[in-house]
Amino acid sequence: MADTDFFLPSQYVQQIAGQMTRMGVRLPDWLLQLQRPGLNGELEVQHLSFADFQRLVREAIALTGEPAFGLLVGERLLVHSHGILGYAAVNSLSLRQALQLMERYFLVRTSLLSVQVVTDGALTRLVFSEPHPLGDIRMPVMEAVILTIKNLVDYVTLGVCQVATVSFPFEAPAHADLARELFGCEVRYGSDWTGFALSSEHLDQPLRSGNPEALREAEQLCQQELAKLTRQQTLSARVRRLMLEKQGGFPTLQVSARLLNMTPRTLHRRLQDEGTSYRDILEDIRHHLAVEHIKAGKLTLQEVAYMLGYDDLSNFRRAFKRWEGVAPSAFRA
Repeated sequence: MADTDFFLPSQYVQQIAGQMTRMGVRLPDWLLQLQRPGLNGELEVQHLSFADFQRLVREAIALTGEPAFGLLVGERLLVHSHGILGYAAVNSLSLRQALQLMERYFLVRTSLLSVQVVTDGALTRLVFSEPHPLGDIRMPVMEAVILTIKNLVDYVTLGVCQVATVSFPFEAPAHADLARELFGCEVRYGSDWTGFALSSEHLDQPLRSGNPEALREAEQLCQQELAKLTRQQTLSARVRRLMLEKQGGFPTLQVSARLLNMTPRTLHRRLQDEGTSYRDILEDIRHHLAVEHIKAGKLTLQEVAYMLGYDDLSNFRRAFKRWEGVAPSAFRA
């Protein structure tokens, strides 16, 4: 992930550092050297590169000896930790509105994951995707983010709309029982999607904390923050997000250009200026998703090929062998 595409407010970095300190671990020297006086005069880390963030998460787990470190951080992130987006969610008039706000403005809190609301009859899912592969910090990041958003849903609904299940794409860790205790519901591992599901029945029930005027002001601020961040993001990152939001039906170059309010020729030229292309981005996303689906083992190879936009299974097999050096069936075995 390019540093221009990585965004994580300093509050979250401070929460990680604070949890390390609470567990009796001295913060790494390299992190202390990055601290600067914050708005309240206290020393805090103003900005980390993505590589620095990966290093911090790895060292937090290694130094504390706690593989469930992500869950412990997520449990301590309260509503006010999420800034203007948390404030907007609390003042939403219904849970559906709160979920839609998270889908629309999640980027104002972090670029590590993106969110999509998927309603399928009686169940509604909040599905989290990786705009850029998280690598070996995937599990702690997903655990922290999904737990804190699940707790935010519990807070705004006062427990009226309970989360039914939580799903993760990785295999069950040794701390799976702790995860089930903290989430307070069924936690499924090795799933082909990431996030949580809840009943659609209560989505439009009025929330007691709803405040139309406060919500309107909060959403305006969210819009301003999102516009600012979007201007700072590389175009390739914005194209990736469009593709990930439409998994199973990736937008064409023409459609992507239209969604980004430019001509296909301009989109192609600007991506070239960034050293990439629409085809390269699509190839990278297909590669990443193919590996994850095959690791999860929930879908047949034919289904994975279809989800990634391949009409012919043999074309998918050839592409996978080019990516990984082995056929998908051998990779799964």
